[in-house]
Amino acid sequence: MSDVLSQNEIDNLLKALNSGDIDVEVMNNVADGDVKNYDFKRPSKFSKEHLRTLELMFEHYGRLLSTNLPVYLRKNVQVNVAYSESVTFNEFTNSLANPSILSIVQFDPLPGDIIINLTSNLGFVMVDRMMGGPGKALDKVRDFSEIEIHILEKLMVISMQLLREPWKNVIEINPILDRIETNPQFAQIIAPNEMIAIVTLNIKIGDVEGFMNVALPFITIESVIDNLNTKFWFSNMTNYSEDVYNEYIEGMLKRVDVPLKCLLGKSNVTVADFTNLSVGDIIRLDTNVESALEVYVGNIRKFTAIAGASNDKYAVKVTSVIREEE
Repeated sequence: MSDVLSQNEIDNLLKALNSGDIDVEVMNNVADGDVKNYDFKRPSKFSKEHLRTLELMFEHYGRLLSTNLPVYLRKNVQVNVAYSESVTFNEFTNSLANPSILSIVQFDPLPGDIIINLTSNLGFVMVDRMMGGPGKALDKVRDFSEIEIHILEKLMVISMQLLREPWKNVIEINPILDRIETNPQFAQIIAPNEMIAIVTLNIKIGDVEGFMNVALPFITIESVIDNLNTKFWFSNMTNYSEDVYNEYIEGMLKRVDVPLKCLLGKSNVTVADFTNLSVGDIIRLDTNVESALEVYVGNIRKFTAIAGASNDKYAVKVTSVIREEE
């Protein structure tokens, strides 16, 4: 319905009022009920449509995280969107714990920065897994060391680059990690009363669960805010063919690290001889230098090889591939 009444509509309305078909008091009560307070200090710059589109985009982002992070953490990772909301930047920073992982990310080519916040328990679990630990949360919260921050930087850069895919239907972005802060007071990227959209992801690494908050300032995404609607987003989604999808999966698998070991030979020794071994002792194996050696990928025998050297380092040369049926 148009906001401006036509002359016929005005005449009909006046006629209804004069005839008593419409009660003025009822109209006033209805009008009063529709009136809502508006806070000019906190304007609602993000509509429900904007937040819903952001949720769809970060659902895609969550699937990428749950696929890529296990490659580095060697642990099952589950990610899903918890909720989204629009708040002031001051409300966001006041709700953060200290310490907390705050990645300041330049959202090129859009102006300004965004913040990717990770709860401290997830940060310690990631560091523990990267260092070969079981991935358990700390009993007592403490500050992150410089070494731990450097380890987390690698994972945050990986997580940050995964934003390219969900956002490419809106704009081609090139996110760049500026720095990582652990104190919210040092992560003031905009004025405290500026509005931001927050998308909260629930992340579960093994048995440890925590949150990732992505804070998107309105002034940063203002130039593309009109594109944050489901109709525009779905219309720009690229339909990948099966061949392209298979190439993508193959490329992901090629980046997975697998343990490789070569069995030089075996020998039986007594416990007494084993406990008395010292530097310079020689252990006789059941193979010679020309024997075919077995190479294992994980615990699976996959290749045969011969021993040698390469650039003054010990090496083996693969001579045959052991197929699964063999």
